[in-house]
Amino acid sequence: MARRFTIVCDDDQARLIETLARRYGITEEEVLSQLVELGLEARDEQTV
Repeated sequence: MARRFTIVCDDDQARLIETLARRYGITEEEVLSQLVELGLEARDEQTV
């Protein structure tokens, strides 16, 4: 089941997210989802 979270970004972070979304033709939500997934994977790798 999918859940929704809210994130608050400063203007610089928001611009970077928008830039990535435009570059790859995806939504800002998908950019954020992928960034969270990558961050969680990196955290898991550090604990192994």
